[in-house]
Amino acid sequence: MGEPVIELENVSIYQQDNLILSNVNFHVKEGEFVYLIGKVGTGKTSLIKALYAELAIAEGNAKIGEFNLNHISHKQVPFLRRKIGIVFQDFQLLTDRNVYNNLLFVLRATGWTDKEKIDARIHEVLEKVDLVDHIQKMPHQLSGGEQQRVVIARALLNDPEIILADEPTGNLDPETSEGIMKLLVNISQSGRAVVMATHNYFLLKKFPGRIIKCDNNQLTELSETAAIDFENME
Repeated sequence: MGEPVIELENVSIYQQDNLILSNVNFHVKEGEFVYLIGKVGTGKTSLIKALYAELAIAEGNAKIGEFNLNHISHKQVPFLRRKIGIVFQDFQLLTDRNVYNNLLFVLRATGWTDKEKIDARIHEVLEKVDLVDHIQKMPHQLSGGEQQRVVIARALLNDPEIILADEPTGNLDPETSEGIMKLLVNISQSGRAVVMATHNYFLLKKFPGRIIKCDNNQLTELSETAAIDFENME
């Protein structure tokens, strides 16, 4: 594995005044695939939000690449988020514009201005998710799996070091979920770190990775996938 891209040491994360996670020590290197598991409300989404500076780091030390999350300014947050691709369970596509214009919106918002480079980049990421022929379609014309592949393409636009995926298969059927997982695994094999929150333990068995459990305000790293009792995970 390569260099660390996520480094959290003795971190506490709050939602308003409520302690969600305490004494978090969490390190992820380039190319690692890490699952976050645990019951609803145990802090998986809060941890992901802290990693892209949606939630402030209240205590401890946190770094994403060269960014110190303890002292990150409002102006630095967009630059941090160019290093991070985010994949949401509910897609969050703009419903009033087609696939091309959804991706164009992100590139424009992150400073791209050259039309030829924009066109080339949009086609490049859509090729990665096998959706070039859907480039003019509106979100409502796509299946759930196709929408999630657009979201993954969107996450790749700025060639991020890290992909954060919050329940990316939560609204998909098993066959479609496998296709999305294969995409995410390929992304990690290309050298990017992937951190994925999930309740789908079948995927953990089929696509092994590091497993971090959120429980009782703590993070615990579980042992090798093969030794885990998936039937009684919760």
